[in-house]
Amino acid sequence: MDNVQDKATNTKEMAKHPFPVAPTTKILAIGQFTKAPTPEQLKELFPKEVPATLRLYLAGKIDQWWIRQTQTGPVFLLNVTSLEEARTLMDALPLGQAGLMKHEFIELGPLTPLHLLLADGGARNEDL
Repeated sequence: MDNVQDKATNTKEMAKHPFPVAPTTKILAIGQFTKAPTPEQLKELFPKEVPATLRLYLAGKIDQWWIRQTQTGPVFLLNVTSLEEARTLMDALPLGQAGLMKHEFIELGPLTPLHLLLADGGARNEDL
C-alpha cells in the first residue's frame, strides 16, 4: 500500500479475458494512516470522524466497515460505483482532510465466471 494513488483495478486497461465485463457495483476502500496521529489530533479529530462516518453509513454510502487487525486504518465496503465518488467521500472525512488517512480503492463487481454455469451459456446483460 505504499503507492495508494491509483492501485485500483481499471477494467478498461486489463487484458482481454474469457469472462464478460462486469460493472462496478461496490468499491473497497482500504485506509491507512499516513502517520500515527498524535494524542492531540486523536482528541480533536475522532469526535468528528466517527459521526461523519456514521452519517455515510446512514446515507447508504457505507455498506460494511471494519478495522484492520494492525490498527493502521479502517476498511469500508462502499455502495458507490465510481472511483471518483469513493475518493471524494473518503477525502471529505476529517482524517482525510487533515492528511492523516489515505486509501487504496478496489473496484468490485459480480463474479463473472459464474456465467459458465448458466444453461444458456451465459447470456450477457445486453442480451437480456
